[in-house]
Amino acid sequence: MNILLKSATIHDEDNHGLHKKVRDIWIKNGKIEKIAASIKADSKTRVISLPDLHVSKGWIDSSVSFGEPGYEERETLANGTKVAAHSGFTDIVLNPNTKPIPDTSGDVVFLKKTDSEKGARVHPMGALTMDSAGKDLAELYDMKNAGAVAFYDFKKPIMNSNLLKIALQYAQGFDGLVLSYPMDVSIAVNGMVNEGGMSTKLGLKGIPSFSEEIQIARDLFILEYTGGKLHIPTISTAGAVTLIAEAKKKGLDVSCSVALHNLCFTDEVLDEFETNYKVLPPLRTKKDAEALKKGLKNGIIDMVTTDHMPIDIEEKRIEFDHAAFGSLGLESAFGMLNSIFDTEISIKLLTKGRERFGLTTPSIKEGQPATLSLFTTEGTLEIKKENIRSTSKNSMFIGRKGKGNVYGVIVNDQLLLA
Repeated sequence: MNILLKSATIHDEDNHGLHKKVRDIWIKNGKIEKIAASIKADSKTRVISLPDLHVSKGWIDSSVSFGEPGYEERETLANGTKVAAHSGFTDIVLNPNTKPIPDTSGDVVFLKKTDSEKGARVHPMGALTMDSAGKDLAELYDMKNAGAVAFYDFKKPIMNSNLLKIALQYAQGFDGLVLSYPMDVSIAVNGMVNEGGMSTKLGLKGIPSFSEEIQIARDLFILEYTGGKLHIPTISTAGAVTLIAEAKKKGLDVSCSVALHNLCFTDEVLDEFETNYKVLPPLRTKKDAEALKKGLKNGIIDMVTTDHMPIDIEEKRIEFDHAAFGSLGLESAFGMLNSIFDTEISIKLLTKGRERFGLTTPSIKEGQPATLSLFTTEGTLEIKKENIRSTSKNSMFIGRKGKGNVYGVIVNDQLLLA
């Protein structure tokens, strides 16, 4: 397919000659053929001229859940990848929380065969332990060869310290990335929200900040002993930022992410018992949110994720105590992030993470594959339930307004407009 993007403002800090320049971009058969101030289209080229068009390297989300296989009522792979593309993402790292849990090479092959020609590219993670039960390591090496980009028992802490030690040691043999969810369940047991004044006011069981921090401290001690590559997903406390900063100063190979909603909201929104605000880790305090934003700006926190997690209505429209954890995030990502940070920082955060998961980072250069996100910095994104394309509608961002809008993506030689 041949496409000509007219008058696009290019965002690519790695390409100083084009960064923030307005250019035409001619894409031929999936590759960038030419970038110039003005390009005249031929009869075989589709011309795309959009108001205030901005272009960046394709965005990636490092923590996305759908449902298929096993929970198709929440979201299918086909619709989920379309939702991601319409939200500006060319690539997603898929969480291993389906049924069955992907703990063999065959499971990973199934996920890799997803038809993503009309959606974002899927990069599955495999489970760290068999059935994510926390007892025996899964087929890590075989899954790596089948295409798994990392290993993670989704939102299940590794309780056995020796198991994490062995996993980090073993994965070094094939440059594997191990994820460890930061929560000590013996402290957080049955908790639903952040432990503090709001949990006391509402009479809800709290999850203390130090349940996250004590787990991170343990994991970092083990990493210092074993070596290897460790990623800590969705940190949520100021203390966690401090611990990871200290580990990076020591030279440990550790990275971390933060969920978008932990930047946008605090536990003060819980006073109406809205179950869409029930997430794990929980929404914390204003002090925590500010520390997380600062951690992103100074590079201690490596990436932002939407932690997108569709949940069907039967598991959300019930009492808060019994409701499932999770919120949608893909469709709100750019507008909400762009309302917190300026556009340059927002785009930088949305494009970070590929190298950590062993993926090729695209570039906006002639001769390179076209992997692009298209957006505008103008206008207001208003999240309405009726406009959500996800099968499930459990978004805590409903009724909120963001800055700017997404036009779509170019990926896999396809133009996918929102």
